[in-house]
Amino acid sequence: MSPDAHLREEPVSRAELLRGHFLHVVRDTVRLPSGREATREYVLHPGAVMVIGLLDDGRLIMERQYRHPMRSVIVEFPAGKLDAGEGSLACAQRELREETGYRAREWAFAGRLAPTIAYSDEIIDIWFARGLVQGERHLDEGEFLDVFAATPDEVQAWCRDGSIIDCKTLVGALWLQNVMSGAWSLDWSGAMPPGVAR
Repeated sequence: MSPDAHLREEPVSRAELLRGHFLHVVRDTVRLPSGREATREYVLHPGAVMVIGLLDDGRLIMERQYRHPMRSVIVEFPAGKLDAGEGSLACAQRELREETGYRAREWAFAGRLAPTIAYSDEIIDIWFARGLVQGERHLDEGEFLDVFAATPDEVQAWCRDGSIIDCKTLVGALWLQNVMSGAWSLDWSGAMPPGVAR
């Protein structure tokens, strides 16, 4: 028997609440460990990537983008959602190129994060990129963002003082800090590690 059996919920049925251009919201009925039933409403998400782009001079590629739900311009690492059938690395390469104009010679998969576990199944893959060469951006229709470079110290300071509040960027800054200190290592092969899907 699984050591988590006393915690697991078993799906019983699903109702679709919303299927929009971006959001797909469902309500699942689940059987609780007690045997009773409950409902869980959440967002289904195709998954996403975030790219920590390292310039040759040590600075990082960052973005400033207006985020309507927050009614604010947010400082972030470049990121975007997977297209249907798209692999994680291909998505990271596409998003970096489209949003910033940069292409990278080397890629390293760092890890994953689940930013909103209470109401979405979204998983974001964290990629590092280096050997960057700048080219032309190809933003989506209706996408407006500024691209700029910042030092790792500046990014850490913005995380500390609350200028950066984006979850994925905060996690990216943690990864960056540990990689730069030598505490965590990266494999610059550009491949997903064994056992990690996508």
